[in-house]
Amino acid sequence: MTVGEMQPSSETAAPPELDGPFSTRQLLRVDEAMRLADQSTGLTFSIFVGGLDEPVREEAERLHRQLADPDRSVLIAISPNQRQLEIVTGRHARKRIPDTYVRLAALSMVAAFGGGDLTGGIVTGLDQLASHAGKGC
Repeated sequence: MTVGEMQPSSETAAPPELDGPFSTRQLLRVDEAMRLADQSTGLTFSIFVGGLDEPVREEAERLHRQLADPDRSVLIAISPNQRQLEIVTGRHARKRIPDTYVRLAALSMVAAFGGGDLTGGIVTGLDQLASHAGKGC
């Protein structure tokens, strides 16, 4: 059955629910964490959750290039089914968040993901990346 397709029934069925990795509450947590990271750093943080074409790093970099201002952007690309995480920083963002700090944030995120907490891992990663970037314009 596809989304929106109704099974024949004599009873009125509830509307189908879409499957996804996040509840409304979790989406609000992630959105708030991104908003705070953007405001506190002047950078733009974006998140992609879904399948990534191989090679995964090149696909994440391609997605990053499509952002409105890639030089000032940080993309966190997560593919839970592939068990892949890529964090791509633009030219300006990389000066404020060196690769060492990106790796530390990634380790924290992976630890949370391993414990089944996708939302907590994203929120923690955003917080760490923003903290390392510091205040900016």
